[in-house]
Amino acid sequence: MIDDLPNHDDATPRSQTMIMLTGLYLFMLLMTLMSYGQPIPVFGYILEDKAARIFITIDSLFCLYLFLGLWQRQHLTWILLLIYNGYEVLNILVNLFLVSHNELERILERSIDPRGMLFSNLFTIGIVLWISRVIWKQREQFNNNSPYLF
Repeated sequence: MIDDLPNHDDATPRSQTMIMLTGLYLFMLLMTLMSYGQPIPVFGYILEDKAARIFITIDSLFCLYLFLGLWQRQHLTWILLLIYNGYEVLNILVNLFLVSHNELERILERSIDPRGMLFSNLFTIGIVLWISRVIWKQREQFNNNSPYLF
């Protein structure tokens, strides 16, 4: 059954943009792994201790899947990348309005400039939307229709 699936590695050359996206999501995987055990805001709630570790583990596994799917140019990964980026934008917006500055200052144990935080979050949203646009434009590069990564 697996022998019937076409090998798409040689079908079309990998574009420089796909190489950049693969590296970017590898970097995101590493950054997610490095935040293991740290408090993390998720849709207005600050997850700490065990809840934060469980969330980071799940997020890391998902980022690993995205990285491997980009490497394999899996079509399902193209859809999941857009959904994941939408989740990231929505999470940033919700946290921006629901997590208080006092709560963030308590967690980070330092003062936070509200305008700087607003600017950096809006800038991050802009970057994620730009990356989503790049992913959308690269949809023909995701030509592996196999449901399996390997």
